[in-house]
Amino acid sequence: MDACCAVEREVDRVLSKFGIIGEHASRTLCDLIAYIQGLKLELEAAPDGHILSPIQSGLLKHAMVKVKDTVSRLATDHRDLHSTVSKVGKAVDRNFTADFAVTSRDDIFNEQEKLAVLNKVVYQHFCRQGMQDVANELAKEASVKIECGSSETFMELNHILESLKNKELEPALAWATALHDNLEAINSTLEFKLHRLKFIELLKQGAAYQTEAIAYARLHFGQFVKRHEKDIQMLMGMLLFVPNGISSSPYHFMLDNEMWIEIYEVFTLDACNLLGVSVDSPLATCVNAGCTAIPALLNIKQVMMQRQVTGIWNGKDELPIEIDLGTDKRYHSMFACPILRQQSTESNPPMRLLCGHVISRDALTKLSSGNKMKCPYCPIEQSPTDAKLIFF
Repeated sequence: MDACCAVEREVDRVLSKFGIIGEHASRTLCDLIAYIQGLKLELEAAPDGHILSPIQSGLLKHAMVKVKDTVSRLATDHRDLHSTVSKVGKAVDRNFTADFAVTSRDDIFNEQEKLAVLNKVVYQHFCRQGMQDVANELAKEASVKIECGSSETFMELNHILESLKNKELEPALAWATALHDNLEAINSTLEFKLHRLKFIELLKQGAAYQTEAIAYARLHFGQFVKRHEKDIQMLMGMLLFVPNGISSSPYHFMLDNEMWIEIYEVFTLDACNLLGVSVDSPLATCVNAGCTAIPALLNIKQVMMQRQVTGIWNGKDELPIEIDLGTDKRYHSMFACPILRQQSTESNPPMRLLCGHVISRDALTKLSSGNKMKCPYCPIEQSPTDAKLIFF
């Protein structure tokens, strides 16, 4: 962020200088043009065969000198501007590292199987973004195996999301009604919130639509009374203020645009829940995680190069430092051995001792003495073979 701010300051200086020089050049040229046009009119008004007087000749020479001086000053200002613009490039080079290759491995996608997984992830991202034409072209050129019905499902969801952006509820209502049982199974509030928003939109049209709103409430709200009784009571209270306008009533907050933002987010969450996919595509998640991790990795790489210990990172499946990606990027539990202070891996999984304490397999091996070992947390002696592999 500091790097971005430093570059932004340089850009602001350039824009400021652009404005100042532009205004000065425009004003100077307008004055010069007006001066030259005045001389031209005087010359055109002179009779035929008129010979310039010494004063008129001096004025013309002065005008020529003035034009040359003005052009010279503008050229100088332009050169100064180039030097200011070049400082932006220097600021970018100074604050940003262009070579990110030092934090990557070239052999990651050498295998055809891994490359196929990458192409599939990119294909799914395009489908989820509604870019079906691009996804189909990628599938054709990269020979991506398309799962039956996946593209059509995302096309339908993107159509509904686009409709919600345009404040059209019908496609979302039809989708929620068709999947009523599935939404109830995950304890979703989506269907009720869609009907609530439809009811509010009817009330916003004034007293002429009050009867229609009441009929809509009778038809749809009955099934939600058990879970949303207070919300329905609030909606019924809005009916009292329709003649004088809801915007000036205690329920004016129900007309906020936040309701549409909320319904968009709830639909996205519930739709992804029913499909069994994350809200963000795997590609977007990886890119965001990489953008978060790169600054720290560049710093540690530079330190390792200075201390000439770069070899300890090459070929490792784990990073040399821990990077916090935030709680939203935590998808499963992790176990860190309390003895060795290391996270468990496939080759070093967590092991449960007879006493219930859990340590890593490497720690178990180091603590073992023949066929006996003592738990580091309690005095119970046991055999290492009694330890059980556990999964998180």
